[in-house]
Amino acid sequence: MSKISIIDYGMGNLHSVVKALGRVGADAVIIDKAEDIIKADKIVLPGVGAFRDAIATLQEKDMVEPIKEVVASGKPFIGICLGFQMLFDVGYEDGCYDGLGIIGGTVEKFEFGDNPKNLKVPHMGWNSLKICGEQPLFKGIEDESFVYFVHSYYVKPSDDAVAATKTTHGIEFVSSIHKDNVYGVQFHPEKSQTVGMKILENFVGI
Repeated sequence: MSKISIIDYGMGNLHSVVKALGRVGADAVIIDKAEDIIKADKIVLPGVGAFRDAIATLQEKDMVEPIKEVVASGKPFIGICLGFQMLFDVGYEDGCYDGLGIIGGTVEKFEFGDNPKNLKVPHMGWNSLKICGEQPLFKGIEDESFVYFVHSYYVKPSDDAVAATKTTHGIEFVSSIHKDNVYGVQFHPEKSQTVGMKILENFVGI
């Protein structure tokens, strides 16, 4: 059974993630100390809330460098929702704040101007994934499968080659990424029923 460590920094829906990982055969544990991040075999960085607060909390808990170190070591790492956004260089929620800088790019707000289609922000509910080529995280998942989103900000990678899936909500945006041992998803796999469980199962098997 794969052991997966979920980073608890006070801003994640941890128990639903633990439960979902358990359903796909993982031994999921919650960790809240910097030294435990370094020791972990596979890591999940979840998150719900504001980019600024989340980064500040990781800094206060001395978790930023351990996260970068464990990513550099080559261990499988996945960010979910806000945890995904923090992988990038800069976030523009209520100002301009440095992210973890693991993936090049920015995190920006959906802006629809006059909004003739009455598109809502946050982007909330079910939407489909356009899978970009062969992707380990999406093995066995059909293109245009639906997953569950809740977010007002989206990522803009510096290099489009990291895009694993794209989704359209007014604009086409990158809804998940893959670069080397790093994965990230904007949606909530733990809330995405069968498709979400398959995505988590694929991560467990990596």
